[in-house]
Amino acid sequence: MNRTAIARQLRQRQTFAEKTLWALVRNRRVGGFKFIRQAVIDRYIVDFVCQSARVIIELDGPVHVGREEHDAERARILELCGYLVLRFRNERILADPGGTVDEILDVLRMGRS
Repeated sequence: MNRTAIARQLRQRQTFAEKTLWALVRNRRVGGFKFIRQAVIDRYIVDFVCQSARVIIELDGPVHVGREEHDAERARILELCGYLVLRFRNERILADPGGTVDEILDVLRMGRS
């Protein structure tokens, strides 16, 4: 199965944290910035990306426990592709969605300066 087909499946099987963040960032709701979800970049499928600001948002749930080195290498490669990678734990999204979005917006605005 190719990455595009896998990304499509991932969009249909979002976690609750992904659904929560998507509801907050979709349709240019964050400062007019457009996000897409489950996008293919290089050899990876990222959770969310704002192409215009070159910012990737990754959500870390239980599947990421013990994969810190892998996630760091993945972020390094994505950064070599010109992206800034922001990581948030699922619990953070669910406990403080507004604060998380504020932090994302601050980063997006810094890129515009």
